[in-house]
Amino acid sequence: MADSPDPVDATARARFSVMTEGTQADWAIIAHHFRDFSKGLPARVLTHLQLLEGDYGGFPVDRLEHSLQTATRAHRDGRDEAYVVMALLHDIGDTLGSFNHPEIGAAMLRPFVSEELHWIANTHGVFQGYYYFHHLGMDRDLREQHRGHPHFEACAEFCEKYDQAAFDPAYESAPLSFFEPMVARVMARPINSIYAKVAE
Repeated sequence: MADSPDPVDATARARFSVMTEGTQADWAIIAHHFRDFSKGLPARVLTHLQLLEGDYGGFPVDRLEHSLQTATRAHRDGRDEAYVVMALLHDIGDTLGSFNHPEIGAAMLRPFVSEELHWIANTHGVFQGYYYFHHLGMDRDLREQHRGHPHFEACAEFCEKYDQAAFDPAYESAPLSFFEPMVARVMARPINSIYAKVAE
């Protein structure tokens, strides 16, 4: 139909000015653009992760190296790809969420990982505090509020084995390029999203 925009045309745009006027043809266009755009998500995530490079915040290594080291340690310990990607991205929220970085990383991961991995990413900040909160006049046992949660031990293990141990300037981490295919595979298909059907 000459009157309907072609949904495969990269320049096509919906014609409504308010959603109540939207048609099936309009939403076919939007869905097409969404599918194409969503394919670039892994690359955009890795680009954002690179913003952590050079940001030391007083730590012995910069935040990108900490992320690489956490993921490398998890990978070398035999963790599956989803776990390794969670380890890589657990602190990606540092640039935009100075006061809630775990929640930002967890929100980015949520569509692609299990409930357990999402919970680890979302809650690791308070668990990581076990190793330093007392030095800042805070309660290092804040994580105890989660005692009894099904994923308590998994989060404690993540922090003990990988996160708190990933500040060694002499450690040889895998480069970011090593993890790129893993991120692409994990983020290739959402498993927890109301928009998953649109991405098919």
